[in-house]
Amino acid sequence: MIIKTPQEIKQIVKGGQIIGKILSDLVKLCRHGISTWEIDQIAEEMIIKAGGEPSFKGYTRGRDSIPFPSTICAPRNFELVHAIAKKNVFLQEGDIFSIDIGMEYPCKIPNPKSQIPNPNCDGYFTDTSITIAIGEIPEKTRELMRVTKEALEVGIRAAKPENTVADIGRTIEDYVNSQGKYGIVRDLVGHGVGHEVHEEPRIPNFYDKKLESWVLRPGMVIAIEPMISLGDYRVKTAADGWTIEMADGSLCAHYEHTVVIMKNGNEVVTRRPGERSENY
Repeated sequence: MIIKTPQEIKQIVKGGQIIGKILSDLVKLCRHGISTWEIDQIAEEMIIKAGGEPSFKGYTRGRDSIPFPSTICAPRNFELVHAIAKKNVFLQEGDIFSIDIGMEYPCKIPNPKSQIPNPNCDGYFTDTSITIAIGEIPEKTRELMRVTKEALEVGIRAAKPENTVADIGRTIEDYVNSQGKYGIVRDLVGHGVGHEVHEEPRIPNFYDKKLESWVLRPGMVIAIEPMISLGDYRVKTAADGWTIEMADGSLCAHYEHTVVIMKNGNEVVTRRPGERSENY
């Protein structure tokens, strides 16, 4: 893992505050009848106006992969992550909807929409996600969201100097298991972040003994992101090649924050305005 300098952390903190505010503003737009594409277009405009660049749009997993076409990942219900925003997909009453958004910041030269990724941007990456309800949802679905959100908080509390990456996963797993029968997704995990969208190490939401050797040090920047389902933990990839959904069709939730490990704890840089603001 790359240890970030104080100057780099300063830029990451600023970028995190911006993307947290953008995510908060996007949540206010989410209502019955709006398309995920419309939310996506507004998200892109907000990021560029703020002096950043969408970090997911144009992202590839290798030379032969199709570039991701959206600014946000826009999964609903049984879709977990990486769902493409589409003009013909509309939010409906009773949906649960996740917005996963990342930004590279700052970009010294503004990025026209026709040039993403921006060759003139050499900033720092932050990453954050939230799951929200569209209208009324059943109590068990609301409880899924509560448990997943709180799993993020307990994971953040474990992200302290001299703890290990394995401690984060163990803390999240123990908490989720204490709340009832839920599926903790194993094929997708959190990650380091900052110089790239994804950096080492993996940050699982379950205990992995091999990660006892990854000791957290001041200057590390990580994205913690619990992904929890009402059913089994297994996932599959949809026909579009990007969307990851629950293999059993169960509802799922996803929350994420970018966290900087500090000398005496951590700083959660992507907190949204009005969200509980404590760091640990």
